Amino acid sequence: MPQRAIPAVFMRGGTSKAIMFHARDLPADRAEWDAIFMAALGTPDPYGRQLNGMGGGVSSLSKICVLAPSARDDADIDYTFAQVLIREARVDWKGNCGNMSSAVGPFAVDEGLVRPNGTQATVRIYNTNTKKIIHNTFELEDGRAKVLGDLAIPGVGGTGAPVRLDFVQPGGATTGRLLPSGQVLDVLEVPGFGRIEASLVDAANASAFIRARDIGLTGRELPGELEARPEILALLDAIRLQASIRMGIGADLPAAKAISSVPYIGFVSPPADAPTLSGETIAQGQIDLAARIISNGQPHRALPLTGSLCTAVAARIAGTLVAECLGEGVAAGPIRIGMPSGVLTVGADVVQEAGAWVARAGSFYRTARRLFDGRVWIPG
Repeated sequence: MPQRAIPAVFMRGGTSKAIMFHARDLPADRAEWDAIFMAALGTPDPYGRQLNGMGGGVSSLSKICVLAPSARDDADIDYTFAQVLIREARVDWKGNCGNMSSAVGPFAVDEGLVRPNGTQATVRIYNTNTKKIIHNTFELEDGRAKVLGDLAIPGVGGTGAPVRLDFVQPGGATTGRLLPSGQVLDVLEVPGFGRIEASLVDAANASAFIRARDIGLTGRELPGELEARPEILALLDAIRLQASIRMGIGADLPAAKAISSVPYIGFVSPPADAPTLSGETIAQGQIDLAARIISNGQPHRALPLTGSLCTAVAARIAGTLVAECLGEGVAAGPIRIGMPSGVLTVGADVVQEAGAWVARAGSFYRTARRLFDGRVWIPG
């Protein structure tokens, strides 16, 4: 069978890249989507490079976004995210990508799905994976999303026009509860390791946080250092699986193993001088805490945006391991998170209502850029 061509756009959103499809250009039967997405990105690839497709061999470059006009009163666009695994013939639909969420609004305007007036647009996005609303706000130039600007974000070379993301009521995006276990601190029993304390929080995407020191790390490690220690990655995944079961994401170990995108597993540490991938050093006084997150088995080169939001929300919940890591005198306001590519500042509005913790909103600034458009060719 010859190759087939499907209209597509390739975009960067924050520190990720994805193929963007209109839902109207895909088969009506969603059961056919997985095979199309894997072929487009070059999955499965035993070499881990996805050279036979558009993927880049790391989880942040192996993504698909599907967009359509929304029938909801509170949204303009329906956005479905697909995380395509690299070595395995599998697509995970469980979570959302916050970084690529920043590209959805500009895509919708540039493709004519939303037609704003004036010099600024706010696109209301319904993420079908998490059933949550996200607002994209950005400037317009000649009726299209502005691209050039002065905002630099860690992990991306150059600058761009800012895209503000506001995650509305992000708590319980994966499990339906901000604290899925009902506790700010859990003890997990990990086969081959023993007991370990963890904070299990679900905001934008479910995440499990442990102390770096509890697994023999400093919290300053760069991705390459972690990749050189497969035993640490195996331990982190074993902890992630137990967290998944405790959070009710996977009913048992096989079910937890089948869901790779959530929960994220991350380790946190107090502020300290630390190197970055660019060769610069983050000074202790520049951050409120440090975090490293594993995404689909790989150490993230920056931080997943939804994982960053969850980290900031957890930092505002008294008693979590993340809150424990905050530097002294951290006042209300945005949280500065040290990560492999620099410092990410995240706004998290978290309060207690009737004795329960509530995440009211989380905010970021990202940049996004259309890289090319045309047709992606899918082998028959």
